[in-house]
Amino acid sequence: MQPLHILLLIGGYFGVLMLISYFTGKNDSNEAFFKAEGKSPWYVVAFGMVGASLSGVTFISVPGWVKDSQFSYMQVVLGYLVGYLVITFILLPIYYRMNVTSIYQYLNNRFGNVSYKTGAFFFFVSRVLGASFRLFLVATVLQYFVFEAWNVPFFVTVILSILLIWIYTARGGIKTIVWTDTLQTLFMLGSVIVAIYFIKAELNWTFSELFAAPEIAPYTKTFFTDSFLDANYFWKSFFGGMFITICMTGLDQDMMQKNLTCKSLKDAQKNVLSYSFVFIPVNLLFLFLGALLFVYAEQNGISVPMLDGKEKTDLLFPEVALNGSMGLGLSIIFILGLIAAAYSSADSALTSLTTSFCIDFLGIERKEVKHQTSIRKKVHIGVSVLLVIVIIAFKYLLDSSVIDLLLKAASYTYGPLLGLFAFGIFTKMQVKDKWVWLVSIISVALTFIIGSIPPEYIGGYHFNYELLIVNGGLTFLGLILIRSKQD
Repeated sequence: MQPLHILLLIGGYFGVLMLISYFTGKNDSNEAFFKAEGKSPWYVVAFGMVGASLSGVTFISVPGWVKDSQFSYMQVVLGYLVGYLVITFILLPIYYRMNVTSIYQYLNNRFGNVSYKTGAFFFFVSRVLGASFRLFLVATVLQYFVFEAWNVPFFVTVILSILLIWIYTARGGIKTIVWTDTLQTLFMLGSVIVAIYFIKAELNWTFSELFAAPEIAPYTKTFFTDSFLDANYFWKSFFGGMFITICMTGLDQDMMQKNLTCKSLKDAQKNVLSYSFVFIPVNLLFLFLGALLFVYAEQNGISVPMLDGKEKTDLLFPEVALNGSMGLGLSIIFILGLIAAAYSSADSALTSLTTSFCIDFLGIERKEVKHQTSIRKKVHIGVSVLLVIVIIAFKYLLDSSVIDLLLKAASYTYGPLLGLFAFGIFTKMQVKDKWVWLVSIISVALTFIIGSIPPEYIGGYHFNYELLIVNGGLTFLGLILIRSKQD
């Protein structure tokens, strides 16, 4: 597929998003931008959140991860399901009862202003890194397969990607995103199903052979229970996945902001339960796609692409789709799926970061009404610029699978949020609010030190996503140490 064709396809896709933005962004108020006026249908939010939760990282990186980790990611996905139950029946009732715009307002009510700012700060760092990880992956694909042929610098690719998101979210905010996510989820899931069909046909397999072929077997081991010391041991992955979901969805303004646009608590709970059960079969699709890609590449002599002198399994899917022998159909399907997967999470990240900064740090609700919209628009531009800078920096810093790095980063940045919310919900103790920031920083530092210990010094034990639980536990213990005499 020629670079020009890819650009025309991207242009057409964004034309549809702009059309949706035009109809949903007619009300330029902060109430619409931050909360969609509390009128979103729960089933629309639920379907759209499938795409937002998966993102471009899942679309490209999970299939590429199969080579090294087989289907071990499903252990994490099973943990996700339990995490969604915690969100549904513990966190959502709290947020709706308090009628919050930013979920970190809970910390202000429970502990005080410093705790509030600390929680918002860690979200801001977490979401900037998470959104940048996702957009970096997509920008890398576009650079490798499109703009490299025209000698366009990587930073220009990044700026164009962020600019497109900024344009269609500038007015409607979360109200626009609830509807664009629905379209993007449809494209993403449809792309995966069609890609599996194309590759299966090229391999001359029936659907029954797809799941039973001996060539697939080396990639499909799912449960790893041999040694507790291994990084992908089942229970470590399961509980890691559970707490990753609690933190990266339930304690994350980006994901919860969409839930808070539902008409009622009951609708929001139906929304979360609905898309949580869809997650298991959807992720299985991605993993089977990864196995098929490696089988197809091996049989057709396709090498894993190299980038900056390093093998990038994340680029195998686009390599097969765009440069393989399966024709224009798969190329079009891949590009649509990639764009949908990438921007379904990136656009909401830009909106939620704008929301958090306006509400949590600037206190926009206390400003004069006539200045509030102007402040929001300036913050929206500022956050866009920040994302551009971080994504460009990642080009020179990342050398591993993006999905793996994303989850590892969450272990450090979401840990203090886990500790703070757990302490607030499950105890009645008060804390010395002015020291909460210090406890959080120390917890992250200790977790980093623990995670850096070489396995040979701790009996061969390999830390993985359970570091998030360790981080949250350290924060919880630290809050006990600074508890006040008042209950």
